[in-house]
Amino acid sequence: MREMDEEGDNILLQDNYYQLLNVAKTASVEEINSAYRRFSRIFHPDKHSTDPNKQKWAEQIFNKIKEAYEVLSDSHKRAIYDTLGKRGLEVDGWEVIFRTRTPREIREEYERLKREREERRLQQSANPRGTITLSINATDMFMKYYDEYDILEESAVIPSVEVSGMTIQQSIDAPVTLRNTVTLSGNISTQNGIGTGSLTVSNRHLSSDRGWTELECGIGNGPVVGFKIFRTISRLMFVNCGTGLQFTSRGIMPSFVSTMALQLDAHSVGYLTYRAGSGAGSSLTSTYVRDSQRHHVSASVQLGSPHSFVSLHLVRKLTDHDLKLRLAFKMGTFGAIVEYGAEKKVSQNSSVSAAVMLGVPSGVMLKLKWSCSSQSVVLPIHLCEEVMPSPVFYATAVPIISWLLLKKLLLDPIARDKRERERQRSMEANFERLQEMQRQARATIELMRETYSRIKSDEEKKKGLVIIRAMYGKLPQGASDHDASSEPIGDGVEVSHAEVIDVTIPMQCLIRDSRLELLDASKTIE
Repeated sequence: MREMDEEGDNILLQDNYYQLLNVAKTASVEEINSAYRRFSRIFHPDKHSTDPNKQKWAEQIFNKIKEAYEVLSDSHKRAIYDTLGKRGLEVDGWEVIFRTRTPREIREEYERLKREREERRLQQSANPRGTITLSINATDMFMKYYDEYDILEESAVIPSVEVSGMTIQQSIDAPVTLRNTVTLSGNISTQNGIGTGSLTVSNRHLSSDRGWTELECGIGNGPVVGFKIFRTISRLMFVNCGTGLQFTSRGIMPSFVSTMALQLDAHSVGYLTYRAGSGAGSSLTSTYVRDSQRHHVSASVQLGSPHSFVSLHLVRKLTDHDLKLRLAFKMGTFGAIVEYGAEKKVSQNSSVSAAVMLGVPSGVMLKLKWSCSSQSVVLPIHLCEEVMPSPVFYATAVPIISWLLLKKLLLDPIARDKRERERQRSMEANFERLQEMQRQARATIELMRETYSRIKSDEEKKKGLVIIRAMYGKLPQGASDHDASSEPIGDGVEVSHAEVIDVTIPMQCLIRDSRLELLDASKTIE
């Protein structure tokens, strides 16, 4: 007998409950009970009490058989095991699932319980989020400016590139109770030598399954207090409202924001937002968002003061390459902006993106962004105050060339080394596990020797089925079954090759009434 399933390095080393009991996946409860009683008679530790070493192995094997029986004899646990495997039985909260659930309902419930477990884990620690923005002025590279002093001096060889502004935003969530979460957020910014900052503390209370309320207070350009409320109106609609008061030297400045959202279909949502106060005028914005597996589309129309505009944002998702391509257009009373760019996922939790913005009267800007988990670094680079061919070309070409060089010289080698280390660790872990499984297989064969002799004797007396030789594993290329054992031992338990085991004894023990009961799994007979 030989193992024909070659999975390379990804060897399945978990116990299969059906194979442990040697029953089919369609086996009835009676067949499972019969198999358990049969193997219990062979491997029960009390039957090998005279030999401590055999008793130790018998206890290990019997516990595995008992575990398989406890799962497969319970229709509820068996349905979970058939749908999700052993990992499904490890999730807390299965006691809430009714036994009449279908496999699809079981899978959905498993995913829900898994999400809840992850949410509980996240709630036990702070959830820091932060963004660092460095505004860079590089307009001197493409358009030089001269004053009366520069005329008397020779032009500089190296253009001037300066950091014109910096903003640091950080927030931390602290769950206080199951229904209350306190958020501490801060903001520090400087622009052309003038700095500002603010600090805000808010508490969000889950008032019910359909909504929450939030109270916040802060200090910055004067004390600020605010109140927000979220409410689910129906399965397809929700409303979010917020109001605030800012106390300044010029008096009290109120503000109000309200958003109503409506689920239009499975992938589309419509938003209607009204803003007023805080010296920023008032506006009414209507937004349509459609998000699918391959595309993301967002269209907005805003009417109000000081600006009105229309905008369109398109994203093409290339999931096979972990890449997103972006194209946006915005036009209003302030002018017009065209933006194009790409976002690439570098690892499971990090990504990089680059976007070129062409605007009138803003000019040409290159925006670079690096995100890792919930932290981001943003670099808006102002290249030119007018839309000119040269800054557009460099803003487009330089990020692409830089990414290709970075990927070729740094990211790809790191990824290859990581895959190699993971493969090596997997091979080492599998090797150790395989060694343990082989030792257990040899012990199992020894424990079955007495049963083997009895069944073989019974079959010989009635001239039934007697297994002469059976091999399990992968023989070296060009070797025959007889080459597998360099030193044959009677009734075969000797392992001649690291991947080959003589299984004559267990095969004979599977014979009942001169018929071999062998499942179609990773085993075939030659």
